[in-house]
Amino acid sequence: MNLDSLYQEIILEHNRKPRNFRVMADANRKVEGYNPLCGDQITLWLRIEGDRVADASFQGLGCAISKASASLMTAAVKGKTVDEARAAAEHMRELLTGKLDVEKERKSLGSLAALSGVSKFPQRVKCASMAWHALQSALDEHNADAVVGGATT
Repeated sequence: MNLDSLYQEIILEHNRKPRNFRVMADANRKVEGYNPLCGDQITLWLRIEGDRVADASFQGLGCAISKASASLMTAAVKGKTVDEARAAAEHMRELLTGKLDVEKERKSLGSLAALSGVSKFPQRVKCASMAWHALQSALDEHNADAVVGGATT
């Protein structure tokens, strides 16, 4: 199996069975994300304890790429410090826009590398980046209940 096929399978699996797809009753951060270009919507919940992302979950409607990206993102940031989660969001922005050397970073990216092919399809970058923009907003305490619209890169 080549890497493109493996990555496609990871995206399809996270779309079919998204991780952390639930309302979080004890969240202390909640952000709504919306991509007006395609209608993708997400609600992201975080529970921040001290300087750590203790829990992350989401619900939403959208294409396979946006749902898989949110699923991969929530799994990736759980247990990370807020600064590590911010760095991961920036790292993903670089990956999704083709500015990151995927071959060099493949091991550190893990399953997130599955989203690397999105950079070849500019119209899909917003789908994949919406959850990450929501994460960045949720990590900023003053945006704890924000609405993030028109996710941009």
